[in-house]
Amino acid sequence: MNNIIRELQNEWVAEKQLPEFGAGDTVTVHYSIKEGAKERIQLFQGVVLQRKGEGIQETFTVRKISGGIGTERIFPVVSPHIAKLEINKKGIVRRARIFYIRELTGKAARIKEKRVLRTK
Repeated sequence: MNNIIRELQNEWVAEKQLPEFGAGDTVTVHYSIKEGAKERIQLFQGVVLQRKGEGIQETFTVRKISGGIGTERIFPVVSPHIAKLEINKKGIVRRARIFYIRELTGKAARIKEKRVLRTK
């Protein structure tokens, strides 16, 4: 029974193609929102704090600062409402879950950026 459920989940998860990202990366999530009969895309840009779970239950947490107040949002990876996910910066962190960033402010809250070598 467990194998059948896993196979069905893997088939459904394979449909969604998101880029590789992890904790410390700065991402922009394009999330579609329905308001009555209208539908619009809302952008949520911030730092990924964690990826959690596997398969169909996998989620990721994004944190941003707006108006001096920290806002976190949890997104399911296989959500049909995620229109697009852009990776703005690849961060260098040594942990899979960077909750320590919640207490940091200003320059201390910065994450080092991974440098990319460009070939001509």
